[in-house]
Amino acid sequence: MPYVNIKITNEGVTSEQKKQLIEGATNLLRDVLGKNPQTTVVVIDEVETDNWGIGGEQVTDRRKRGQ
Repeated sequence: MPYVNIKITNEGVTSEQKKQLIEGATNLLRDVLGKNPQTTVVVIDEVETDNWGIGGEQVTDRRKRGQ
């Protein structure tokens, strides 16, 4: 049973976009590895930008600077 965990910041991702991510990841495992879509689990975790760091700083601060 494949398990895929997608972590993204919580910056306005729509339900439709999440559906597309789930379908796309499932199809990728089917097409590349021959995995059964019926047993593929996809979890999307949305993380607050204060809780996500890049290069030693919070994503919140990077977004404020336009990075």
